[in-house]
Amino acid sequence: MYDLLVVGAGPYGLSIASHAAAAGLNVRVLGRPMASWRDHMPRGMFLKSEPWASNLSDPEGRWRLDVFCAFRGLAARHAEPLPLDVFAEYGLWFARNAVPPVDERTVTRLAPCAGGFEAGTEDGGTLTARTVALAVGVLPFTEIPEPLRHLPPALVSHSSHHAGLDGFRGRDVTVVGGGQAALETAALLAEQGTRVRVLARADRLCWNDVPPPWERPWWRSARAPHSGLGPGWRNWFYAERPGLYRRLPERTRTRIAADALGPAGAWWVRERVERRVEVLLGREIVTAREVPDGLRLELAGPGAGAQSLHTGHVIAATGFRATRDRLKLLTPELRALLVTGADGAPEVGPEFESSYPGLFLAGLITAAGFGPSMRFVHGATFTAGTLVRGVRRRLRGAAPRVPSPAAPALPLEAPLP
Repeated sequence: MYDLLVVGAGPYGLSIASHAAAAGLNVRVLGRPMASWRDHMPRGMFLKSEPWASNLSDPEGRWRLDVFCAFRGLAARHAEPLPLDVFAEYGLWFARNAVPPVDERTVTRLAPCAGGFEAGTEDGGTLTARTVALAVGVLPFTEIPEPLRHLPPALVSHSSHHAGLDGFRGRDVTVVGGGQAALETAALLAEQGTRVRVLARADRLCWNDVPPPWERPWWRSARAPHSGLGPGWRNWFYAERPGLYRRLPERTRTRIAADALGPAGAWWVRERVERRVEVLLGREIVTAREVPDGLRLELAGPGAGAQSLHTGHVIAATGFRATRDRLKLLTPELRALLVTGADGAPEVGPEFESSYPGLFLAGLITAAGFGPSMRFVHGATFTAGTLVRGVRRRLRGAAPRVPSPAAPALPLEAPLP
């Protein structure tokens, strides 16, 4: 029986595993490393977060993104977007250097058992552990507007369902949403010759400004400090003090987690959208039905009146809603035992432990508890160290276990996997 089973091998899962191994825990990581970044984001996209705010976390801070980029002869500079495929390669490099060997099987079922938990894998295998860290990322929580949910995948998909957009060449596509995923997806589609439009409920698109220079007069820094979520004291609080954020009243935390850092496009994608992509603002889909060569959307909005639109495919870049009921890998009995907050997400304690002893949560699903930084890679550093302390506290007093061997650290001159 393992001390800790980490379910998920994205930035949060890998960071937790690195801290757990360094703490001497017998830890096992399951999942395909960086699967979301490798399999669910089209080629040509860029990392919206600053490179210095996109590090995975190891206890000594050795395996940073800038170290990887320097090894590869790449630049990781402030205010210069980094290709997502580079970030995915960085995650693989981190996994090889800072984490025990990853078991790439997918966990399909997690249930309580005597002394802890039993995990079932896709190949019929089972593993047991005293504690579990659930770091499943965002994919279980995809949100598609209700009028589109009855339509087949050939007509409607989520933006996270695509590793590439080549299949839409020469077609007509409507992208729903006004955030970075919608706008960058639309830009990539337009650049490959797809007829594309963006459909958003908001009456205008929001764009992030170019961040201020890294080095600037002290009084400018004092007025609007840099943070992992952007400049400004409010963003600094969200990014750098999630432990204090958790002490806010629940209603306040839930509201901020839902509304802060709302839909917006990066400054570097703006010129690729404006005057190149048709944008329909102040409208939302009322009904949708399948018709020859695609689907018919009935639209409505304040001041826009009723409108009918024919399109070949809809890509819903409408984000994610992390609720307890979408954690399908948990058995129904285990799900039912998790206490939820006002937003439907499981509540977590100060060290990320859920209401079920020994089950720890990480990533997006903890945003209501610890703030908007949990929606970004930047939150992995606070999560990893804090969560592993909670695991050790939960295990305290148990018979000692032989720790799993950490993966041998590769010298910086070693080839990438």
